[in-house]
Amino acid sequence: MMQKLLIFQSLWAMERRNTDGVELRLDDNIAAISEAGFDGISAHYTSHGDVIRLNQAIQGTGLKIEAVCFPRCVEDLRLPLELAAAFPVSHINLQPDIRPRRIDDCLPLLDGWMRLAEDAGIPVFIETHRDRMTTDLFFTLDLLERRPDLPLLADLSHFLVGREFAFPVDEENHAFIRRILQNAHAFHGRVASCEQVQIEISFPHHRPWLDLFLQWWDYGFRHWRSRAAEDAELVFTCELGPKPYAITGRDGNDSTDRWAEALALRQMVRELWAAIT
Repeated sequence: MMQKLLIFQSLWAMERRNTDGVELRLDDNIAAISEAGFDGISAHYTSHGDVIRLNQAIQGTGLKIEAVCFPRCVEDLRLPLELAAAFPVSHINLQPDIRPRRIDDCLPLLDGWMRLAEDAGIPVFIETHRDRMTTDLFFTLDLLERRPDLPLLADLSHFLVGREFAFPVDEENHAFIRRILQNAHAFHGRVASCEQVQIEISFPHHRPWLDLFLQWWDYGFRHWRSRAAEDAELVFTCELGPKPYAITGRDGNDSTDRWAEALALRQMVRELWAAIT
């Protein structure tokens, strides 16, 4: 058995939000993702009806699922876990939709979620995300001091733009990001700058930011490989979101083709993984 990299595509990132008002049907998005050769999808696991429709749509495709949820208390995780038990997932991506200002107020929530996850036998990872418990890099580092084994899902774009790192990034900030990556069990793929949470990776002048993220992901992949089981699977989700994440032009539409950029990002990540195997 060998460790494997699986690359998912976010269903949220499939939303067009174009000024023509046209949105593709779920079946069309699933077909596009499957035909493009992605290994899975990232989708909300917060509604029984939506989860049933989603799993009907992916039948026969072989696509796996990253389940996303937004609990505000310990009990809020029960439904996503029940859905994940009935409709299996690779893992649950938990965005803690609560913003305590004290570390001690966070620990009962984190401990409760981890207990529920252990009891259910389903991996649950805490996403690093703005406007969530993990909105701030320093606060999240303090959480890790108290819970050194807390499993994270690393979306580094939020920390870069949230802390407005100067460029080139200095060694102190690299060390902070590496500490986050040492707990990363999965990744969300988006490239930010110090001023924008999502920039166009196909623009040549954005290459320095792309290279920065590739450097961080390289470290994260290597560290994950050093501690994961020989047959473990690492999920990297392409998550190039629609506006207002995507930068738009005067016409109100995306400045680039996000689907094409997702495919390009997938190729770069595959090459990154291949270089360390």
